[in-house]
Amino acid sequence: MIHQYQLGGYNIVLDVCSGAVHVVDEVAYDIIAMFETHSREEVLRAMGSKYPSLTEAELEECYGQVVSLKDAGKLFAPDTFAPMAGQLKQKTAGVVKALCLHVAHTCNLNCSYCFASQGKYHGERAVMSFEVGKRALDFLIENSGTRKNLEVDFFGGEPLMNFQVVKDLVAYARSIEQEKGKHFRFTLTTNGVLVDDDVIQWANKECSNVVLSLDGRKEIHDRFRVDYAGNGSWEKIVPKFQKFVQARGGKDYYMRGTFTHNNPDFLKDIQQMLDLGFTELSMEPVVCAAGDPSALTEEDMPVVMEQYEQLAQLMLERDREGRPFTFYHYMIDLTGGPCIYKRISGCGSGTEYMAVTPWGDLYPCHQFVGEERFRLGNIWDGVTNTEVQGEFAACNVYAHPECRDCWARLYCSGGCAANAYHATGSVTGVYEYGCKLFRKRMECAIMVAVARALGE
Repeated sequence: MIHQYQLGGYNIVLDVCSGAVHVVDEVAYDIIAMFETHSREEVLRAMGSKYPSLTEAELEECYGQVVSLKDAGKLFAPDTFAPMAGQLKQKTAGVVKALCLHVAHTCNLNCSYCFASQGKYHGERAVMSFEVGKRALDFLIENSGTRKNLEVDFFGGEPLMNFQVVKDLVAYARSIEQEKGKHFRFTLTTNGVLVDDDVIQWANKECSNVVLSLDGRKEIHDRFRVDYAGNGSWEKIVPKFQKFVQARGGKDYYMRGTFTHNNPDFLKDIQQMLDLGFTELSMEPVVCAAGDPSALTEEDMPVVMEQYEQLAQLMLERDREGRPFTFYHYMIDLTGGPCIYKRISGCGSGTEYMAVTPWGDLYPCHQFVGEERFRLGNIWDGVTNTEVQGEFAACNVYAHPECRDCWARLYCSGGCAANAYHATGSVTGVYEYGCKLFRKRMECAIMVAVARALGE
């Protein structure tokens, strides 16, 4: 399978199964488009009519180059990966490498679009005790097999509402790393309200990454990210985030925003973040119930698609100006990237990655917390709901029939199981709106990578 598109002045041809990306002239672009469905004579005749200035020998040479690429396995490569689907998960069955610790099922903000019901996850407000958190870390070690590097995300709600326990858990983990032959990498996600010098100093010492929630423009941010009195949080958190990022040397962080029906023109929010001095950025499309006032609509789609293209151009302009920035969804390595097993097996939710509630219950990931059907077990007894875990173990790119004909499948690995479930009622369903956005992001990401590779 190939995917052809034109963007940024480039004619781009992606060979889906080999991963090869070709930048070609118009003649080669048109030959490739006809190559599999027309005979050599038909292709050359059509090219001769369209490009009368080219000689027959020149057209034949171009056609021969396409044949050579096919023979080299770099065009029209067959999909031979289906038999591998699920093999990685079979090899690592029972091995957990990461936990999302819900240290606080409560929040000091009242964001209307919050998927976690303002941190309560459709349940009661609670914070995780040190004893539960300690047991969760022990559970991770006990179930990590021979893996040395383990990852723990401190999540909420707002995890800084339980900051002392967070600090105590990290201290405990550090105290047993050497004895257990493990190394922990910690991430903190925060809305910024409780950030202070103590938080900054601690996070810069202990956290390999921090995720800072900011929706960009003040009027957009303050429309949604409000406290329980209805006051916006932008003025309060922006100076704290600027200090936080400066103290981290401008790296190992992400400004994480959400765009909704109210700001499909999210490039303005990205520009606001850049103006504030932030350069490690992520803007995520909201995922909420159909009919929710924040939900993206079909009418928003053309606007969002245009924003992604303009974002790609902005990145290249700033590259040329010596002011580069990172956009999370445009991070792509055309020379390497994840191995094929990882590309077809998915994110690992429910198998190698799980979320832990304040009570010690296990869920496939943070977006399933509170959905009783998906409770896998707990940190004392381990996974007892093996039927549901089996659903996630079998969830790979080939488990989605709709993915088989999608050119982007080896980049998304079948997409987000939570988004699929909330859109279709099945973890092997497809959230089509999200798929359209993902495909556009990948086209833009590849174009940016091509331009950078060509020094343009």
